[in-house]
Amino acid sequence: MNFAAAPKRPDSLLPTPILQQTAFWSRVKARTGWIPQAFDLRADGLLGDLLVIRRPAGPDSQIAYVPFGPEPLPDDAARGPWLEQVSEALRPHLPDTCVFVRYDLPWESPYAREPELYGPDGTWAGHPDDPIRELRMNWGTERGNLRKAPTDVLPPDTVLLDLAPEEDEILARMKPKTRYNVRRAARRGVRVRTGSPGDLDDWYRLYRETSERNGIALHGIEHFRSVFSVPLGRSEEAARPLLLLAERDGFPLAGMILTIAGRRATYLYGASSSEGRSLMAPYALQMEAIRRARDAGCREYDLFGVSPGPDPGNPLHGLYRFKTGFGGRLFHRQGCWDYPYDPERYAQYRAREAASKGFHTVNGGQ
Repeated sequence: MNFAAAPKRPDSLLPTPILQQTAFWSRVKARTGWIPQAFDLRADGLLGDLLVIRRPAGPDSQIAYVPFGPEPLPDDAARGPWLEQVSEALRPHLPDTCVFVRYDLPWESPYAREPELYGPDGTWAGHPDDPIRELRMNWGTERGNLRKAPTDVLPPDTVLLDLAPEEDEILARMKPKTRYNVRRAARRGVRVRTGSPGDLDDWYRLYRETSERNGIALHGIEHFRSVFSVPLGRSEEAARPLLLLAERDGFPLAGMILTIAGRRATYLYGASSSEGRSLMAPYALQMEAIRRARDAGCREYDLFGVSPGPDPGNPLHGLYRFKTGFGGRLFHRQGCWDYPYDPERYAQYRAREAASKGFHTVNGGQ
């Protein structure tokens, strides 16, 4: 196969339901210190395009990161060879100091489709150990160079909610307690409004409180200012992120950033106060997000980040219980995979990173 990566302007990226592969996201990341590059992927014709972002990783070294890409999905057996060809096609267009390229794959894990990995109650057993996953991914490659990253940047496990049914049916598909809490929040006077850039300080206070409460690293406020201040192209105007705030009597109880890209809405960041928890504000917030997404023509809502199953020991177990209550289906992505260009420096970077596994934010967003 004659495979090539042809450079293009990030502003010319094709429309996609994957927010992190849009021209808008390239501008957000450029505001926060990343260097965006875009490419057409070609092999006897256009296969799609790709956003790659780079940043320094130490003296005279950089890393390249592909957030939720590539989007084109080859057959299971061809995934490793295909990623190898993409990586080698990118190599001439990346600096000589680039240590590796990391793919945060949006593809469903092949292990999520193997019936023998599910228990009698339908619980997924999860991925096998990394050496087994690497053996499968590298099958058929020329170099055997693909490595499972020691950490996943964006959450590989999520809940996808079908927005095609009418609202009454969406409510009927929720777990009884979730449906009760949605209605309880409304009865107790919780109202959701669209926030403005002037509300970012209130949002960030909730976000910081949530991060500290759950022991999760957080972005600086400048990241969120960038999300709401980068210019949008004409075709992107409908996709401007929404800051939603759930309040009672003007007091902010919970907030979220909702993004829309094509047919998909994404719950990108979420936060809540420790006060007034009995008011069930996060449930009101999600119900309003569902309504806004449906009104915008979305057919899928990505709740973005849960534990892979009902394991109380997983730090995302609380999010699993909350988000699965809305009636969606679990979706297990393949997570982050690395293709080293400089094996020695990659080994050094990997050793440093392995000591700090985990997600970077409450609800993703790299």
